[in-house]
Amino acid sequence: MTNDEVLQDRPHRRVERIGDTVRRPTYPWSPSIHALLRHLESAGFANAPRFLGLDEDGREVLTYVEGESGPQGWARVVDDAGLTRFARLLRDYHDAVAGFVPSDDLGWFTGDTGLSGHEVICHGDFGPWNVVWRGERPVGVIDWDYARPASRLHDVAYALEYVAPFRDDAECLRALRYPAPPDRRHRVEVFASAYGLTSTAGLVDAVIEVQQDGIDVVRRLADARTQPHVDWVAEGHLDELAGRVAWSRDNRHLFE
Repeated sequence: MTNDEVLQDRPHRRVERIGDTVRRPTYPWSPSIHALLRHLESAGFANAPRFLGLDEDGREVLTYVEGESGPQGWARVVDDAGLTRFARLLRDYHDAVAGFVPSDDLGWFTGDTGLSGHEVICHGDFGPWNVVWRGERPVGVIDWDYARPASRLHDVAYALEYVAPFRDDAECLRALRYPAPPDRRHRVEVFASAYGLTSTAGLVDAVIEVQQDGIDVVRRLADARTQPHVDWVAEGHLDELAGRVAWSRDNRHLFE
């Protein structure tokens, strides 16, 4: 009996599990991701898949991280304990990646190269759906395609958008697994403390800035004919993202 299965079958992105490995399509920036994963392995960061090479079809081969992710990940961060573990995992990643200095010839999905100032290589898509859980314990971070040079605050703010969350009560109850409207201010404080921040000052502005940056990146990549961003723009995704920014600005009092 094998464990082969299709994990994702979206246009431009078919991901398969074959035994204890995952096979994924590569992109122009994939060599950067592979260098990052090799660094994390050498740094002893146990919560990332290992890069095993390319298969005969040119797909990247990664170790499969056993556990629950995707939609199930949302439920794991609803209570304070899960939220705390989620934030600490991000901090552990940032500490592990701090020693990674990519060569200037390695480019990322944004087109950026190198590092400047206090930047690290952020995961870039650190949301509940990309964390693998076994029971109450997070054991893996997956889907590294959107890793990019940025300040640690970029990953913090990106994560907070989804786990504070910067969404209205109806969506929290309908889709994000909350049994009651969340105390967003409290959740920002819990996340910040668990990550190791001494203050929550400026975090709402940082979330809004990251949301706006997401719009700019999608538009730029769509203009460059990169998928799935071309399809996202055609489907009206930019309007959805703009609506999220507007909601965050109108409701910042819930977080501060």
